[in-house]
Amino acid sequence: MWLGLTSNCAVCHDHKFDPITQKDFYALTAFFRNTTQDHTDRNARDTAPVLVLPVGDDAHRFDAIPAEIVATNAKFAERQKSLGAEFEKWQATASGDEVEKATFTKSLLARIPLNEGTGSTVKGVVAGQPQTFALPPTLVWRTDGKSGAAAQVGDDASIDLGALGDFEKKQAFTASVWFYRSAASVAPGGILARMDKADGQRGWDIFSAGNEIAVHLVSKWQDDALKVTTTDAAGKPDEWRHLAVTYDGSGKAKGVQIYINGRLRKTKAETDKLKGSIRTKSPLLVGRRGGGGEVFTGAVQDVRLYSSALSAKHVLAIAELPDLRLILAKPSPTRTPEERQRLLTFFSSGDPQSNELQAKVAALEAEKTEIQKRSPVTQIQMEKAGAQPMARLLARGQYDQPKEELKPGVIAALHPMPEGAPGNRLGLAQWLVAKENPLTARVTVNRFWQEIFGTGLVKSAADFGIMSEAPSHPALLDWLAVDFRDHGWDVKRLMRLLVTSETYQQSAVETKDLLARDPENRLLARGPRFRMDAEMVRDYALAASGLLSAKIGGPSVRPYQPPGVWEAVAMPESNTRNYQPDTGEALYRRSLYTFWKRSAPPASLELFNAPSREACAVSRERSNTPLQALVTLNDPQYVEAARNLAQAALKATPDDPKATLDFLARRVLCRPLRPAEAPILEASHTALLAHYAQAPADTTALLSFGESKADPALPPPQLAAWTMVASQLLNLDETLNK
Repeated sequence: MWLGLTSNCAVCHDHKFDPITQKDFYALTAFFRNTTQDHTDRNARDTAPVLVLPVGDDAHRFDAIPAEIVATNAKFAERQKSLGAEFEKWQATASGDEVEKATFTKSLLARIPLNEGTGSTVKGVVAGQPQTFALPPTLVWRTDGKSGAAAQVGDDASIDLGALGDFEKKQAFTASVWFYRSAASVAPGGILARMDKADGQRGWDIFSAGNEIAVHLVSKWQDDALKVTTTDAAGKPDEWRHLAVTYDGSGKAKGVQIYINGRLRKTKAETDKLKGSIRTKSPLLVGRRGGGGEVFTGAVQDVRLYSSALSAKHVLAIAELPDLRLILAKPSPTRTPEERQRLLTFFSSGDPQSNELQAKVAALEAEKTEIQKRSPVTQIQMEKAGAQPMARLLARGQYDQPKEELKPGVIAALHPMPEGAPGNRLGLAQWLVAKENPLTARVTVNRFWQEIFGTGLVKSAADFGIMSEAPSHPALLDWLAVDFRDHGWDVKRLMRLLVTSETYQQSAVETKDLLARDPENRLLARGPRFRMDAEMVRDYALAASGLLSAKIGGPSVRPYQPPGVWEAVAMPESNTRNYQPDTGEALYRRSLYTFWKRSAPPASLELFNAPSREACAVSRERSNTPLQALVTLNDPQYVEAARNLAQAALKATPDDPKATLDFLARRVLCRPLRPAEAPILEASHTALLAHYAQAPADTTALLSFGESKADPALPPPQLAAWTMVASQLLNLDETLNK
């Protein structure tokens, strides 16, 4: 008869098994060391990897889009083949000058090649006219630029381009540049920046953030700004990369697109709150932001500015120009297959049919993205493709003393892996629920029993090992575990079985005899009685009042909270620095959806012993403190719930106080009042009504709690008095206890 295992031994109370070896322990951890999950979420809305779960019509469309994308790409490939004859004719005579013409548009504002390789000035073209720009005396040139020499910028060598790039929030523009960053240059810095650090970082910039590229449009950082960042190592070091940023003038993060080497990159919006002007008197700088700091160390070349958001075709032409010039300078027969493919890609960018097909693919991908944004997601773990899970044995558990490499494996003292099970987390899951392993089912049903009855059949729910308490009803635990396993691990069925049992439906009334014989009710001679968990206390008040939202899924919400809780612990740069309660339905979502700041958990839940979530909590403490009473008596959520409950009662039972009181009792206590109880509440109502009739200020203050408004058709003193009676019922032990 199994009772489980501890960290170093698999045991039961009747038999002894071989101990778990150190090698077994670390081999088991290997199953979880081969995932794609990053070490940080970078404040992303949905931290990858996730599983998107669209609902309704979105579900069918989301499933259909990938096949449409594949079909459209196939048509595009066919069109590329059909361009063969036209392409052969073109590539035989095309020149670099012809390719360069494709990069010019009427919206070109300025181009500064930065390829002189010597001197104290550089030449450029601004609004169609030649213009000269001074260089800092410390600037040096490197000879291995993308097109000749390139300017090396750094601490004392940024380039001032003056009044160029004077863009406004509603003005579309494009900025492009070739850049080179060495792997040693990890400090973040502005590649192109027209930004005033002293004025709330007002302006715009293209920013090197390690291996990523960020774009800022700022009126005042960070409350009035937008920031878009790549998510796929767009700023990869040790190679020349063409960077282009297009902005459509919408004032929204979705209006920013970032291209590397002519290809659109994946991005995320880290801030999307731009409202004010971004114009600044600070000059456009190459290599740093205005006002000092944020220096980009690397090489730059061919800075271009446009007064429109360029198409993908034009961006690709600019990015491909240096290489295409070199390819076209070679005789046609000597070009490699790769070079011919690059020429074909450029050539087909001018084909209307190819562009139409590519636009269709882009539209399908955009549609899929929009469905994903409005759909529920669940975070998952994903195996690294082509990688073998492994772990190392740590000598005496010390992380700095790794020994031999271990493949994933299960505990030899227990049962072996099922035949044919893969050596990954799927195989581990099959091992955990195999019939040879009753522990999983036993632990699971014990925790559900604990949820329903307050204490598990094994009281030490977190420990089924040699230090655990023996089960109070071992045969019952065995039967429940086998029944749960043999019925497909059906949780709903198990919970129904427990709550419809005669054991659960017993009266919770205590007698001296029962207390003497079974003080902790371990023999189940009476029904369970314990204070509900924090979330249940709040949700019950909202449900009784009719305020509780029935909506399922969606992002976390911010209900009422005392002021200053977040502000007391937040870092200045934190995106949860200030707490702003939600409005409308979000205030009344189930507590399951409450936003949880790890360093400042929801105060009203924490006071009712909700765990901090710093670590897994198998069971919760239950306390009874004055602070808990202050929450249920005075917190806006509970006062508002009491008022709405009173309001519903008055509307359902007009001009009938006895019926109103019965309505409240049945809604809160799920039973009528006993003969001895009704007079107490009637007297309370009479006294409260007299008080509020003589104290209009108190009446107004009480009825103003919460966002929902009091019904103006109801007499305020009457509603206030019944609100307090409802609050009394909501604060009874019978209400707060299960």
